[in-house]
Amino acid sequence: MIIYEAQISEFLDDVSNEVIVDRLYNVYQEKIGRTSKSEIRSWDHSLQRMSNVLRDRDIPKDAKAAIEFKIPNTGKRVDFIIAGNDGKTDHAVIVELKQWETVEKNNRLDAVVVETYLGGTKHLTTHPSYQAWSYASLIEDFNEEVRTAPIHLHPCAYLHNYFILENDPILDEHYAEHIEKAPIFRKGEMEQLRQFIKKYIKYGDKNDIIARIENGRIKPSKSLQDSMAAMLQGNPEFIMIDDQKVVYERILDYVTGCISENKKGVFIVKGGPGTGKSVLAINLLVQLIQNDYFAMYVTKNSAPRDVYATKLKGTMKKKSIDNLFKGSGSFHAADKNEFDVLIVDEAHRLNEKSGLFNNLGENQVKELINSAKFSVFFIDEAQRVTLKDIGSVDFIKKYASELDVNVFEGELASQFRCDGSDGYIAWLDDVLGIRETANNNDLGMEYDIRIFDSPNELRKIIKEKNAINNKARIVAGYCWEWISEGKNNRDVHDINIEEHDFSISWNLGNDIWAIAEESVDEAGCIHTCQGLEFDFVGVIIGDDLRFENGKVVTDYTKRAKTDQSIKGIKKWMKEDPVAATKAVDAIIRNTYRTLMTRGQKGCYVYCTDNELAKYFKSRLRKVYKERAETKNLLIAEHSEEYKFK
Repeated sequence: MIIYEAQISEFLDDVSNEVIVDRLYNVYQEKIGRTSKSEIRSWDHSLQRMSNVLRDRDIPKDAKAAIEFKIPNTGKRVDFIIAGNDGKTDHAVIVELKQWETVEKNNRLDAVVVETYLGGTKHLTTHPSYQAWSYASLIEDFNEEVRTAPIHLHPCAYLHNYFILENDPILDEHYAEHIEKAPIFRKGEMEQLRQFIKKYIKYGDKNDIIARIENGRIKPSKSLQDSMAAMLQGNPEFIMIDDQKVVYERILDYVTGCISENKKGVFIVKGGPGTGKSVLAINLLVQLIQNDYFAMYVTKNSAPRDVYATKLKGTMKKKSIDNLFKGSGSFHAADKNEFDVLIVDEAHRLNEKSGLFNNLGENQVKELINSAKFSVFFIDEAQRVTLKDIGSVDFIKKYASELDVNVFEGELASQFRCDGSDGYIAWLDDVLGIRETANNNDLGMEYDIRIFDSPNELRKIIKEKNAINNKARIVAGYCWEWISEGKNNRDVHDINIEEHDFSISWNLGNDIWAIAEESVDEAGCIHTCQGLEFDFVGVIIGDDLRFENGKVVTDYTKRAKTDQSIKGIKKWMKEDPVAATKAVDAIIRNTYRTLMTRGQKGCYVYCTDNELAKYFKSRLRKVYKERAETKNLLIAEHSEEYKFK
C-alpha cells in the first residue's frame, strides 16, 4: 500500500503550492484511518528537501514519486521511492529519509548499529544504510513482480539535517559494507544524491513501475517452522530489521562480555504477538552455536518444539535435536552454570514447579537463571493463559536479583504477523477489553478478519485456504470436554454446536497438529498453537466470552472440566474472590487474543454468543464503512447483518 503516488512534476507542484500535507493527510485517513496533521507536518521538511533534490533538469518529470510504501507482511514503510527507466530496464530508487543531526559510532556492536537522538533521548538504532538496504531486500524477497520483471531496486539514505564532519562517524569503516550497498547522503550533498538518482532514472515511468510494485503478487510468507533446517545450517532465512537487529546484536555482545568476564547475565526481550520473538530466538541459537557456545532453546509449551523437531528429521540426528530443544521443566536438577546460554521462548508460560505432578524443583525461572551463564527470556505478559503461568518481567528481575545476576532489557515493536498490522493488534486489545487503545475503529491495514454466522462456513473457508499450502487451521476456546482423548478417532467429536449441525474433534495427538495435513479436520486449542503461526486461522469463541450490558465479559464456569488452564480456580475464588476473578478474567481474554493472532494473513471468527458476534461486526462495520463501496473483502457473504448498507 502506498500513501501518495504522482509524477515528479505533480509532486513538485504539490510541495510548491503547500498542499502536500493535506493530500497526504486525506489519503492516510482514507487508507489507514488514523493520523494527525501534526504527524504529517513532521514530514514536511523532509519532503521539501526531496523536492529540492528532484528540481533538476535531467531528472525526468514524468518519472514517478511515491511516499510511504508499506513493505508486504511487515509493519514497515519505505519513506520515498523514485521510479523510472534507464533506457533498458526499470529502476526504483529507495530513499530512507532521516532528520538526524548527530550520530555516534558504537564500537561494541555489529556494523549496523549506531547511537543517535530520537525524540530527545539517545537510542541505539540501525545504521541508515542498513535500514535502507534491509527494506529493499524485503521488497525483493516478497514481491515476485520486482524479482521477475525485473524492477531493479537501489536503496540509499538521505540525512538532510546532518552536518558533514571530519572523520565522520556515520561513514566510519565499521559501516563500510552497508554503505556500499546503500550509499548515504548528508546535508550539503544534494548534488551527489541527484547523481545517484540520475544514474538509474533517465526516463519516466512508462511501465507503471510504482503500480507494479504496489500490486505485484506477494510470495507466500516464510514460516519459522518451515525455515528451521535451513537456519540451523547457517542460511539467513529472515532479514532482521530495526529493533530486531538492535536487540540481536545487543544480546550477542552481552553474552560475549559476561561469559568472558565470568559474570552471569539475563536479557529480557519484551514483545507482543508477531513481533519476531521466535525468529530472533532461533537466529540467536544458530549464531551462538556457530560461536562455539553451549546453547539451548527452551519452551514450556511442547507444541513448537515438536514442530521444529519434526521439521529437522533427516537433517540432524535425533540426539542432536533433543540437545537443542528442551522443556522448561528439565533444569531443576542442573548444576550451576552447566550451560553457556539458555534461550527461553514464551517465557510468560513458565511454571513454578516442574514434573508431571508439579512436585519437582523450586521455581522454573530461578532454575533457568541458575543453570546458565547467560539466559535470554522472550516474554509477552498478555499471553499468560493458565493460572500456573508465572512468567513476568518483575518475576525474572526478582530472581535475577536474588542470584546477583546483571539484567539487561530490550523490546520488539516491529510487526510481522497479521499482515504487518500493529493497528490490528491494538484494535483487538481494545475490542477484547484487554486495554483501551487509540485504535477504537482502526485495523491499520487490510488484515482479513471476518465474523461468520455459521461454524460450517468458517470450516469451509479454512479448508479452502488450507488446500493452498497446508497453512490454515481451526482453533477454539477450551469450552468443550475432550472426550476423544486417547481414542485417535476423528469420528468422535468433542465440539458440538447443535443449532448449526456442526461438530469437530479436538486435535487427536497422533500427529503433529500444526503441520499434519489431516489436522485441518480437527480443532486446536491454546496449548497446541501458542508459539506457532499459520497463514489463516479460524477461531471458535465459546461461551466463556460473551457480550452483556454493553461490554465484553468472561465466564470461567463455561470452561471445560478437562481444561487444566484454570485448575484450582474454585478454591481460589473462595479464598480471594477479587484476585481470582481478575486472574481468570485475564486468562480468558489473553487466550482469545493469542488465538486471534496466530494468522499471518487472516483471522475468521465464529462466536457461540450471538451478541458477541453482533458486537464484533459493529466494530468492523465502523472500520470499513467508508471503504465498503470499493472493497468488500472483509464481509462474510452469508451474513446479511454484516453487509454495509
